[in-house]
Amino acid sequence: MLVDCAIIGGGPAGMNAALVLGRARREVILFDDNQPRNAVTQHSHGFITRDGVSPSEFRAIGQQEISKYPSVEMRSARIETVTKQGNTFELVSDKGERFEAANIMLATGFQEILPAVEEIYDYYGKSLFNCPFCDGWELRDKPLVVIAENEMMATHIPKMLYNWSRDIVVCTNGNRALNEEQKAFFHKYGIGLVEEKITGLAGKNGQLERVMFENHQDIKRVGGLVGVQWKQATTIGQDLGCELSALGGIVTDDFGRTNIKGVYAAGDTSTIMPSQLIFAAAGGSKAAAGLTGDLIMNYFAS
Repeated sequence: MLVDCAIIGGGPAGMNAALVLGRARREVILFDDNQPRNAVTQHSHGFITRDGVSPSEFRAIGQQEISKYPSVEMRSARIETVTKQGNTFELVSDKGERFEAANIMLATGFQEILPAVEEIYDYYGKSLFNCPFCDGWELRDKPLVVIAENEMMATHIPKMLYNWSRDIVVCTNGNRALNEEQKAFFHKYGIGLVEEKITGLAGKNGQLERVMFENHQDIKRVGGLVGVQWKQATTIGQDLGCELSALGGIVTDDFGRTNIKGVYAAGDTSTIMPSQLIFAAAGGSKAAAGLTGDLIMNYFAS
């Protein structure tokens, strides 16, 4: 069956898009491989009426609300390839199933690449995070670490984190990323700097206690932020010819339209930064509104 839109990605962007399209009486399939990027997150913040919600609870509520709209089908599957076939798109899942859609919405998000520090994944999402707006409140006034391996991250993140705590040590993991002027800036504001290679992290149950180095004494820290790199979670957008921004996000207009006719993108897969639940959901809503408007105008133009 040809559907109006196949949404690839069942996170906040994809679910909100499915909700809006369902309410617009559009035939939709929402594909979700159940591998959310924020699975390591204990609680999500900054979303009014849902502050502190767990990612699993948020997804369950979203799926329950979408299920009220009969024109939206939710499928647990990973889409491996999408190819343009004339005026439609063919999707192939990891199980070899084939689907046809008039339009595609990419809400696949991105993958995070953390600094090369042993055991860092044991603490990520519990006491080490990447967004001060998401987790800064819980870190307020505590002794914190910023683990960042390049100049941009090592200078930008501590300035942002300074709003929540003045007790910050920046660790560049063996990279001599900062010049003397930048070091002097840190000294002026009481921000510590350790450029030695990190040999490990110590703590219990994901709660950081110490950072250890090759040629430097251990420092006691109870949490902090890490500078992450991003890449698209799938290559579907690039394979379809979508333009990418300098940060690696799919370029769209204000309503999710890409440079490829019939292909829309929403959430982290297009914005990359800032990465927050509420921004992703809003992006899905706007892209769904843009797609619905296009379908309506195309109907009257035909």
